[in-house]
Amino acid sequence: MRGVFLGLSMLLAAVTGLLGQSMPGTPGETLSGKRIVLADVLRGHPAVLVVGFTRTGGNACGPWVRALRADPAMAGIAVYEAAMLEGAPGWLRGVIKSAMRKGLSPAEQDNFVILAQDGKLWRSYFGVTADQDPYVALLDADGQVRWHGHGAARDLEPLLKAALP
Repeated sequence: MRGVFLGLSMLLAAVTGLLGQSMPGTPGETLSGKRIVLADVLRGHPAVLVVGFTRTGGNACGPWVRALRADPAMAGIAVYEAAMLEGAPGWLRGVIKSAMRKGLSPAEQDNFVILAQDGKLWRSYFGVTADQDPYVALLDADGQVRWHGHGAARDLEPLLKAALP
């Protein structure tokens, strides 16, 4: 019974949280060094955005991204990962980015975005309540959020897949 309640509460949060909100137009930089604005890059095709707001939350994004990229049901859906580094001192950001690049292919580096400003806007967009969690949004081709949640992929990926267009 507890599992059903938890699932329903997550689904309710997904439906009510991001509806009608526009993604922040924050400029970011991919781990491969390209300047991009996620709101622009993600528009025009279905996509999933996985974001970490802390080191712990960021570390938990990897399992999400790996699970999504390995899932045949996600074929044709772009998967982007982002890390909010606004709170990290400027001198430390280069070290953090270098560590994040390790083990990622050039294509994966192109889809990993570093955000260093507008943390409050992004936290509001995702309805951040637990900094230690990864936050995930499924967007349709119009940029509208079809599903969002936060937590472990093993618990939430079925809910995301149920919301696929």
